[in-house]
Amino acid sequence: MSTHNFIGSAKQVLEIEQQAIVEIAQYVDERFSAACELMLQCRGRIIVIGMGKSGHIGNKIAATLASTGTPAFFVHPGEASHGDLGMITADDVVLLISNSGETHEVLAIVPVIKRIGAQIISMTGNPESNMAKLADIHLCIKVSKEACPLGLAPTASTTATLVMGDALAVALLEARGFTADDFALSHPGGSLGKRLLLTLADVMHSGKAVPVVSQGCTVTDALFEMSGKGLGMTTIVDAQGQLQGLFTDGDLRRIIEQRLDLHSSPIDAVMTKHCTTVTQDMLAAEALHIMEKKRINGLIVIDEQNCPIGALNMQDLLRAGVL
Repeated sequence: MSTHNFIGSAKQVLEIEQQAIVEIAQYVDERFSAACELMLQCRGRIIVIGMGKSGHIGNKIAATLASTGTPAFFVHPGEASHGDLGMITADDVVLLISNSGETHEVLAIVPVIKRIGAQIISMTGNPESNMAKLADIHLCIKVSKEACPLGLAPTASTTATLVMGDALAVALLEARGFTADDFALSHPGGSLGKRLLLTLADVMHSGKAVPVVSQGCTVTDALFEMSGKGLGMTTIVDAQGQLQGLFTDGDLRRIIEQRLDLHSSPIDAVMTKHCTTVTQDMLAAEALHIMEKKRINGLIVIDEQNCPIGALNMQDLLRAGVL
């Protein structure tokens, strides 16, 4: 086995990168504020451009901006030189990322960006670099050393860049008054989006899948309906189809304990008459809260005429990702 101290190496990397974050805090100054203001007032998009590792970090920064209320996307500088500059307009703000500030592929397209009329923010580790001087606003991300012992692989510098990008995104998020609901709109496939956007109409069983029996039927009739629909409950309706009560697995256990005859006992005598109901436009997260508060496993969805149009249980919410 190797005798190398892997844990020691890892901890040293963490210490160096933590120090890098501490160091760049000094550059969150009036220039940072000016950059935020420029991005906040942007009528177009924030275009993030970077090469190599800076490009990977730039891609993430663009994604973070876009998901937190600041429209943004990443453009590869190589592709920009072969047509993708057409994505940039005079209404955009371009964020250029380069640790050295001298990345050829990025500098090559700066004159065109200026001719288009887009304003430029550069993020470099060298305030005296060409990229810093050509930008309208420069954000310094200089670190004292890389975590790589050779001083070659971008490590602490890319961490500092990423953190500065996060600082921009969060500062803009707060300035815009961006909310959790806004976040959910751009994350409909995520767990947060499901909790904030899904309504009961999206998750409930409807149509013939809703368990329904008529008043006057026996408990046995209700059990056949419950078994066929598989929701552990059934609604009881009158001749007009209006909800009169609910019968659940819990009710069944209680009448068995009372030794009632399932074949002759009318469902009207054992059903829960004042059951909890909801409407289809209610958020699934609200329904979950009701079920947890009342300690029930299912809900009946009714329409304006008090007719059952849907049913759901905890398993439906679990499958939908609301839990």
